[in-house]
Amino acid sequence: MKAATDRGRFAERVLHGVDSNGDPETVVIWIERKEGGVWAVGRAVNADRRPSRAPRPEDYVFEGYELGDALQEANETLEDDFTVSERDGHAERVRPFTRDELLKPLEAWFFGRS
Repeated sequence: MKAATDRGRFAERVLHGVDSNGDPETVVIWIERKEGGVWAVGRAVNADRRPSRAPRPEDYVFEGYELGDALQEANETLEDDFTVSERDGHAERVRPFTRDELLKPLEAWFFGRS
């Protein structure tokens, strides 16, 4: 697997479940800041099995300028996947995305601090 180029990722969650064949699968949902001030929400299944961690265009479920809209979409996506995982017997606790967890890295990125 190639190295990740996910410096723009501000938060991510990982869920575990099973696919339609009963094989284990891992779902990653993230919020990132793209060029031009665009917030994006991504969702990838079994990304660790790909030759590159770079997101594919079809991995994105939202792109827009409002942080609130990105948070809403990310949390709805997370809830949908959690519901499926729970039904499949993988009821792991996953906390929702919050505004505060995104503002800290945004400020560090904006003001050039680490």
